[in-house]
Amino acid sequence: MAKVALLTLGCAKNQVDSEYMMGVLEESDHELVDSLDKAEVVIVNTCSFITPAKEEALEVILEVAQARKGLYPYIIVAGCLAQQHARELFSELPEVSAFIGPGAIPRLAHIIGEVLRGKRVLDVPLAGEENYRGLPRTRLRIGPTAYLKIAEGCNNKCSYCTIPQIKGPYRSRPLEDLLTEARFLISRGAQELVLVAQDTTAYGLDLYGSLALPVLLRELAHLPGVKWLRLLYAYPTRITPELIEVMAEEDKICRYLDLPLQHAHPEILQAMGRPGTLEAARKALSRLKATLPEIALRSTFIVGFPGERETHFRELLNFLEEIRFDWVGAFIFSPEEGTPASRLPGQVPEEIKKARYERLLSHQQHITEEKNLAWVGRETEVLIEGRASLEEGEVLVGRSFRQAPEVDGVIYLKVEKSLGVRPGELVKAKLLAVKNIYDLWGQVLF
Repeated sequence: MAKVALLTLGCAKNQVDSEYMMGVLEESDHELVDSLDKAEVVIVNTCSFITPAKEEALEVILEVAQARKGLYPYIIVAGCLAQQHARELFSELPEVSAFIGPGAIPRLAHIIGEVLRGKRVLDVPLAGEENYRGLPRTRLRIGPTAYLKIAEGCNNKCSYCTIPQIKGPYRSRPLEDLLTEARFLISRGAQELVLVAQDTTAYGLDLYGSLALPVLLRELAHLPGVKWLRLLYAYPTRITPELIEVMAEEDKICRYLDLPLQHAHPEILQAMGRPGTLEAARKALSRLKATLPEIALRSTFIVGFPGERETHFRELLNFLEEIRFDWVGAFIFSPEEGTPASRLPGQVPEEIKKARYERLLSHQQHITEEKNLAWVGRETEVLIEGRASLEEGEVLVGRSFRQAPEVDGVIYLKVEKSLGVRPGELVKAKLLAVKNIYDLWGQVLF
């Protein structure tokens, strides 16, 4: 059996695919190693959502190939880049032994065997042909948080997005499969389950004929051992009264929601092909705030979309002031090959796109800081993730319900080493100050 190293690029959904690959490898007695120098085979699980992600993936692949000269030469490229461009890259990157799509994950052990016998492999099933039922999973990182991917693909026709081309149509995973996987993750130390998909709020529509996310959330909330459930990638047009009700009634569901709105001007949203209207988004946000007054809201926006004028962009800034999201992320529009948006007139110059990106983030900073300052002096539960050494000394690092892993701020807690607080514990803390706009200082309460 081979020693295998795995590098993961991209989003949380890619992390889940890497954990499936690790599960398949361990079940087939391959040895997972954490160093390229120790590995006979290196797998690079890639992202290709936007051009910068493709460029990063290619750069990493070439760096791995260079670093492994004189060692075992076996490199496998997996994930979205392989799904989208494997056939052209097969001839352009002879140093890569195999290109495999997500649908080939169940055959990974066999593919490694072929590679070790000197064969080059191209195994990229059509999007939607994968079958993850019963697939083993090994956690990529030991910690209190795990991602639960509840669906694959996307049915939305956003004019800028390549995901439907790469991942195929929206496909909900059966509820019983998700509960089984959730139990496994909890048994391996997960205290917080973060639900992800291209659109979590569409869950169940294809499989059960109705929006079944509220049903799934109630079932997950009743699993022994889970402390927090968190929702990412929700669409405002599918924020139903049933969903708000279950979020209000189930204490384990974090009062947190991520709604990637992408813009706030009707003309730009129409050009983007975004479902629903801005008025529908406002109504959904109003209902959420009325029922869950302390809910933390996150959104992402694209700047520099074709046709975006200064008046459009200022309307977006005004929208940020109106809604006052706790957290905001931003992307610079990237004209992706094969998408309708790449052919639209009115492409915005790069220098203007970059300037608007900086202006948006700067504009949001004071809102995020004010949101964080409003929590100073208050008490909250904090999920401990680990320890860190700062200039101020050693601290505990954690998050409250307001902060999603990897994308929002954190809470640093002053605490003596002898207190013995461990990762995965929920502790009560008093928040004392804001640190660098996005993070907070606090103190453990006993």
